[in-house]
Amino acid sequence: MWCDNCLLLLPLRTGAMAWAVVITLYSIAGGIFLLEWGQYLFFVFPEWQIYGGIGLGIGAAAVISVLALANRSYIWTRVAKFLWPFIIIIAAVRAIIMIVELQRGKSNIAWECENGGQLWTASAAAGYGGSTSFPSGFCTAGFSSIYAAFIGGLVVDLVFQMYMFFLMWRYQKRLEHYQSMQGPFGGGYYKA
Repeated sequence: MWCDNCLLLLPLRTGAMAWAVVITLYSIAGGIFLLEWGQYLFFVFPEWQIYGGIGLGIGAAAVISVLALANRSYIWTRVAKFLWPFIIIIAAVRAIIMIVELQRGKSNIAWECENGGQLWTASAAAGYGGSTSFPSGFCTAGFSSIYAAFIGGLVVDLVFQMYMFFLMWRYQKRLEHYQSMQGPFGGGYYKA
């Protein structure tokens, strides 16, 4: 027997829209943070830009999901459902690499905090820095707190993305079984 509300924390369509908005907000904020201050945490040139770009891409996928749900669009719901598995895999690989690289750069981050939030000397010599400085709040928290926050945040991000994929899959199935979407003559346009 099909369970219509299994694992649903909120009403399906509006709850999925709210979930996608939350993913959009924190993904875009995280992407902007990494693009602005990522060179203080990661020490090989394009990596913070790649991580930030992936965060912005996750936010874009969540926006597509919101629009698909808002319009009750079967096609865009399928597009969003198709995108989420790839995004989850890319985000999982990014999370593993970010955790490893943060651990590898532990001494560099400690040096930046001990020297007033200035950029690591090798990074500054390579021209990575901009006009910003390392936020002092990160230095007062300490590396272990930053590291734990990154790991926790990345794990929660992956769980949120997996749940978003489930919600998109569930909404697509609801559209497929919705009586008025079956098309003329009982043949149905959208039957699986």
